[in-house]
Order: sequence, then structure tokens, then C-alpha cells
Amino acid sequence: MKGRSHINMKPLFHQKEKSAIGLDIGTQAIKAVKLKFLKDGAIDCCGFEVEPAQLDLEPALKKISQEIGAAEVNISLSGPAVVLRYINFPRMQQDELKQALRFEAQKHIPFSVNEVNLDAHIIKDDLPDNKMLVLVAAAKKDFIEERLKAVKSAGLKAGLIDVDSLALVNAFNFNYPGAGNTEQKAAALLNIGAQEANLNILDKAVPRLSRDIRIAGNDFTRKLMEVFNLDFKAAEELKARPDAERAEKIGQALGAVVSSLAAEIRVSFDYYESQGASSVNKIFLCGGSSFLPGIKEMLTNMLDIAVEYWDPFIKLGISADVDEVKLKALSAQMAVAVGLALR
Repeated sequence: MKGRSHINMKPLFHQKEKSAIGLDIGTQAIKAVKLKFLKDGAIDCCGFEVEPAQLDLEPALKKISQEIGAAEVNISLSGPAVVLRYINFPRMQQDELKQALRFEAQKHIPFSVNEVNLDAHIIKDDLPDNKMLVLVAAAKKDFIEERLKAVKSAGLKAGLIDVDSLALVNAFNFNYPGAGNTEQKAAALLNIGAQEANLNILDKAVPRLSRDIRIAGNDFTRKLMEVFNLDFKAAEELKARPDAERAEKIGQALGAVVSSLAAEIRVSFDYYESQGASSVNKIFLCGGSSFLPGIKEMLTNMLDIAVEYWDPFIKLGISADVDEVKLKALSAQMAVAVGLALR
């Protein structure tokens, strides 16, 4: 949010070995990934940590800092205080865009420009009628300050601030450089977390629509609480370890929530395709709540679109002292952190 481009489609390789840490502060877990950029251009994962999130973030952040050897971290934002908009601007140079940004953005964001930090990136500069497509990111200043204060209180420095959805795009494009890059079709990234699901539509590897959907893992938990008359903790345990005796009811409960999620995804796809864009032919799935029983198959059937999981570490080396088995078990929820470290 400091005048830097949010999208790094081709992460730069360094002349000498350097490291970077991506810190994803979620509502239920804080995830950190440390990457080492080697002299030969390879990138290794040389550390990772996951800690439960609490109301007071400082203890968890301090623990992660100590365990992973962090000083400076790249962080990201999401939720109601953050918006991404894809806007047609009159064609102009980057320096002219900076000057016009506040005026143009105010027409499209739900906050006063005085309340937010703004950033922008030119996505496509050859639209008809002398127009260009610009990705505009806005985040409320008080939300940014709150996040920076939490990071600073743990003895950490924020190197840059990104947006969850765009960190996902960075991680995906690095690991799957040719996926969804056909002439006629687009691909979607769906990251299902605890409180929200991040949806991105990519056309030729470039994001064209980004949206946070407020249907996610906690909604599955609340549905199980309702069906089985459980408290939140017991419902979370049942969600994580469903038993065969209650499998049918669990499937029905989860199916009701997945149906609502699929409906929101379909609305987004229909809107995107109504703009004369290519249709979406595949969904790539990740996130801490993406491995709930049957969710992949439900989304496939409900949307009539191929759904598959993706691995944010598939193109990364793994250092010898990293617990690779544990890392692979947690990989689905580490995509945002990987994308931030790649920045």
C-alpha cells in the first residue's frame, strides 16, 4: 500500500542469497513461510510456522518470530476494510495514474478516499476507446495501523503490505505458470479460510476479478452446531474428524453451506462472463477449510466445472532441516504466506 505494485508475475531472482518471510495473519491461525533465494535462481522453503490466532496477536507473533528467525516480514490484508476494483481508466502513463487515482477511485470504492490508503496497477493498457484496465486496491487506514501495531509489538517490521487475494495470485502463477493460460478459457482460484473465501478469476494468468465471499469454514461449523446441538469447539472437532455413524447428516449439513458458497461463486462467474470475457473452465482450490469431506466433489457437481487442489510448494525446494511431511500436511493453508514471501 505504499506505492508498490501488488502484482509480481515474475518474481525476481537475486544475485546473492537472500531470504524473505511471508506472514499471513488469519482469523483462526497465523501462518509464516520463510523462503531463501539462492544464487542459481532456485528458491527454497527454509522455515515455516503455524500458530493459533488469538484476540491478542502479540504472543503468537513473538513465538513465530523466535522460531523462524524473523525480523522483517511481508504481510497482507483482507476482509470488509479492504476492497479491490478493476476499473477502466482513460489511457495514461503510470505517473499520471498516480495523480488521477484519488479522483477516479472515489467513484468506485465504498469509503472516502481520505479514510484509505490507495494503490493501483495497470492490468491492460490497450482497451478500445483509448481506455486501460486498472486494478485499484484500497484499505482503511485504521485497519492498516492496527495490523502494523500488532506486528511492531512483536518486534517485527513490515517490509510491505499486500492483499490476500493478490498474494494468492503470486503464489499460484509462480507454481503453475501455464495453468488456465488458454486463449478461450479462464481459471479461478478459491481459497476457503475460516471467515471468508477469496475468489480470483485469472485470464492468461492475469487477475480480472477478485472478491471476498463471507461464506467459509466457520459457517460449516455453525451448521454442525445447529444440526447436532453442539458447542463451537465440539462442532470444530466433528468437522475435523467426522465419524462414520453421523456421516450422512454431516454431509447434508455441509452440503447446505457448500450450496450457498457455490451460488455466490456462480454469481461472480456470470458477472465476469457478462462483460464479454472468456468462460471459467477450472477452479483451483486451497485454504484451511478446503479439505472438508466432499467439498471438492460438491463444488464440481453444483457448478459443473472441474475442481482440483493446488500445492503452493510444488515449484519450491525444501531445505533439509524442514519437516517436509508436516509442511505438506499444512500446505493448503500456506498459499497466502508463500505468495507474500515471493514478493
